[in-house]
Amino acid sequence: MELVSRFFTGSSQSYFLFGPRGTGKSTWLKQQYPKALYIDLLAPDIFRTYSALPERLTELANAQNKGTIIIIDEIQKVPALLDVVHQVIENRKDIQFILTGSSARKLKKAGVDLLAGRAIVKTMHPFMASELGESFLLHEALSSGLVPLVIKSLNPLETISSYAALYLKEEVQMEGLVRNIGNFSRFLEAISFSHGSVLSLAEIGRECQVKRKTVEGYVAVLEDLLLSFKVPIFSKRAKRHLTSHPKFYYFDAGVFRSLRPAGPLDSPSEIDGAALEGLVAQHLRAWAAYRENNSNLYFWRTKSGNEVDFVLYGPEIFLAIEVKNSAKIQTKMLKSLLSFKEDYPEAKACLLYRGKDKLHIKGILCIPCEQFLINLDPRFVIGDI
Repeated sequence: MELVSRFFTGSSQSYFLFGPRGTGKSTWLKQQYPKALYIDLLAPDIFRTYSALPERLTELANAQNKGTIIIIDEIQKVPALLDVVHQVIENRKDIQFILTGSSARKLKKAGVDLLAGRAIVKTMHPFMASELGESFLLHEALSSGLVPLVIKSLNPLETISSYAALYLKEEVQMEGLVRNIGNFSRFLEAISFSHGSVLSLAEIGRECQVKRKTVEGYVAVLEDLLLSFKVPIFSKRAKRHLTSHPKFYYFDAGVFRSLRPAGPLDSPSEIDGAALEGLVAQHLRAWAAYRENNSNLYFWRTKSGNEVDFVLYGPEIFLAIEVKNSAKIQTKMLKSLLSFKEDYPEAKACLLYRGKDKLHIKGILCIPCEQFLINLDPRFVIGDI
């Protein structure tokens, strides 16, 4: 597969670059900074050196010329290096650090805020459809996802099926993030049923036969490993009684499909619908992150049951989006969007569906989902809809 040009942009100052394993952080950095000094903490000998002597970084930095860029890959492997980086940045303002990480857990404990104001935080996401262009196929994205590591492999379905197992072994088990790896494995499967749904910790706890507090900790582990995210309720200037719990998503549709069990009692359309909603969610997150316009992703749900899948809200956008895994549009599908428009007439609204035609029904623009995703480009505001 040819090298794909990413929408992600770096910074002229020191920065953290977070993103799940396999999203292309190292590939992008080596392409953008071919002359940078590269410290790969996944290499056993390098890891041993800096674990034993973090101050070795100071000696290394002091020997560098003005304008040197130092990249430390997987910084969470040696959190003690953060103090050293902080000190070097203070003493050598002519050196730029780029610190990558696929887990924020250890860094939170070590205190990423030590570098506040000296290193900004950026994130890299799975491929966007518009990055892939003509190579993007919706049905493939829904089955194997858009993680670059997976897409570039010879057998994407086989690679995505082993992705969660890799995390279990390398991040969760080796780092001792949970006490009982068996319970955590069951949790990964159980919470897949909550993908695209309001999160109920008590219900998941009953399914896994563990305490609610344990489930809460497991969800925190997933978020810290950047494997999942929560979408909060949109409650600004609320006129109705709203639900309070967030919705849960795995960070990639393929990861969700690999963990979601399927059998004779499972409806394929239900699983496809959750995968489609998650695929749209991960694209909207990436668009907001790469555009850097302080837009945030929400959903809207009233106590009476009206729900809008996504609300993208920020200084330059106010957009309500409903996602339907259907090739045809029925008028009742527009009900929640119309209710939202009653409360927020300032908002634009659209319905994404699996059909081929762009339609305008009752003031709501209905767009083929594949077309919407391919046209979603963080270099531009989401178009006139």
